[in-house]
Amino acid sequence: MSVTVDGEKSDVVPVRQGRLRRPLRGPRPEKVPGRVGTACTFIGLLDIAAGVFPRFRHSRMHAFAEVLPGALGPFAAALAISAGMLLLLLAHGLKRRKRRAWTAAVVLLPAGAVAQFLYRHSLVGALLSLALLALLLRHRGEFAALPDPRSRWKAPANFVLLGSASIGLGMVIVSSHPRRVIGEPGFADRLQHVLYGLVGLEGPVGYTGRVSWTVGYSLGALGLLTAITTIYLALRPETPAARLTDDDEARLRELLARHGGRDSLGHFALRRDKGVVFSPSGKAAVCYRVVSGVMLASGDPIGDVEAWPGAIERFMEQARLHSWTPAVMGCSETGGQVWTRETGLDALELGDEAVVDVPDFTLSGRAMRNVRQMVKRIERNGYETRVRRVSDLCAEELERVRRAAADWRGTDTERGFSMALGRIGDPADGDCVIATAHKADDGGEQSGGLSGEHAGVHAGGHAGGHSRGHSSPYGDLKAVLHFVPWGPDGMSLDLMRRDRSADPGMNELLIVAALQAAPKLGVQRVSLNFAMFRAALARGERLGAGPVLRGWRGLLVFLSRWFQIESLYKFNAKFRPRWEPRFLVFGNTRDLPRIGFAAMQAEGFVTLGLPRPFARGSAARPCAHAHLGAVAPAHKPEREPQVA
Repeated sequence: MSVTVDGEKSDVVPVRQGRLRRPLRGPRPEKVPGRVGTACTFIGLLDIAAGVFPRFRHSRMHAFAEVLPGALGPFAAALAISAGMLLLLLAHGLKRRKRRAWTAAVVLLPAGAVAQFLYRHSLVGALLSLALLALLLRHRGEFAALPDPRSRWKAPANFVLLGSASIGLGMVIVSSHPRRVIGEPGFADRLQHVLYGLVGLEGPVGYTGRVSWTVGYSLGALGLLTAITTIYLALRPETPAARLTDDDEARLRELLARHGGRDSLGHFALRRDKGVVFSPSGKAAVCYRVVSGVMLASGDPIGDVEAWPGAIERFMEQARLHSWTPAVMGCSETGGQVWTRETGLDALELGDEAVVDVPDFTLSGRAMRNVRQMVKRIERNGYETRVRRVSDLCAEELERVRRAAADWRGTDTERGFSMALGRIGDPADGDCVIATAHKADDGGEQSGGLSGEHAGVHAGGHAGGHSRGHSSPYGDLKAVLHFVPWGPDGMSLDLMRRDRSADPGMNELLIVAALQAAPKLGVQRVSLNFAMFRAALARGERLGAGPVLRGWRGLLVFLSRWFQIESLYKFNAKFRPRWEPRFLVFGNTRDLPRIGFAAMQAEGFVTLGLPRPFARGSAARPCAHAHLGAVAPAHKPEREPQVA
């Protein structure tokens, strides 16, 4: 269409016609998975409601139901409930574009539509299911994401979660026919009826008419659904999570030998429970782990900075192929700039890493008075320290250190991902550094032949508390610090573990010993713990801080009652470090809760497995170990941070 303006013709786009044409075409293909997942949740709830609640007796379709076989209605109710439960489970997979979720939904939607039509006589519900089926078939190309690595905990988690949901839904089913119940059964009778019904047995609650069939079929379907899905998850062939192969590890070590001095977290990429993608040139790599659908990288890419974009592109391709949510924990400022520039992701400051420059470190001066006094007091109590390379320890002592570190761990779960190597004494890690504290006059077994790079024996005095007369299975060993290489002239703190019977202050003693021994080891810089939200704590306590900063700091201090936020920052600040900011890289703000939960799972602070009541040493054991992105529950009686 054209119009004439000042003697000239110009085209006019029919805006109203374009606006009307878009709804007829349907949603954009890239938005279909999200909308289908939401619609699948809604239809799943409709299917469950259709099977649980009695049908409408005044429906126009009620006459049709009179000619159906007697058992068909209860069977349709059970089918509707099962289809609805499975659709709810599949909704998240559809939003993530999973092909298997699409296949299962294509099978379940017609079954749910038939069940609604036969039992509830709901033509609207059936048509909604068929409309969603048509949308899935039309946009089947959008659902091409590959499955995730499988976890051994999915079967027991499915049994617990789906079983609990089945019991709750069963109670609703048993209680949804009050006019057909014989007698007045109590809560215990109803619960017993549900539990019996889930395994196919008749319970104590009686009903008149065909309601007993409906309730029995529905409970049996829920029990069968729970059993089948749990057995399938338990017996299906295991697809292992990403693991470093020997070849991958060798290539990463070559990159670290050339470029490992750039990032203090580089050596932690050698954790063997991580996957890796290399750049096309092989000069850079990104290590990651997939947790709850989040593809979680840690630190900066490994290798040549100029090759980082190629590795990042491969990382993002993997995320798109599997429909994983990409995220990066604890990257440096340079790494954050490259990630955001190459991917369009956003960055958020997590906190600061404490880095001590060895040439500048000294115990003299008023600022170091507290640390100096604590170290002197512990030394007077008869402790000695030794700092050595792993390759300098004999096999017997290395095994003793390894067993002690495992036994002194604060939790049954091994924690760490982004700032933890996950092993001690591996033959390939001979360049790592171990600092140990020993009780010189301990009555237990003495570890002979422990001469090392740094040793200081101070006689006199006795350790207070439980260490007096205490015989340890680890001899005189009382505390362990483990450092990994940071290029040719640095090292990064991996873990801190100590015996409960040792005097408080073991962490300060060993860190000072490591810093004093560093020049003999050729180390010029030492990376210590990571302090979450350090800048907010520091700025909020300054003179003239505004109400927002003070309020934010107050919240962090309050949370420090349960998590080591303020205490870890103050512990790091004792050694007068320089602070290096670390960042979280993410895509959308709405993904932050999910990324945070995945990070806590990766760090070991959230476990989805079944509890282990009979695990050895179920009581909390003290240890200190800081990780990026997560903090551990604080241990109040100790003056030093007990980060597990």
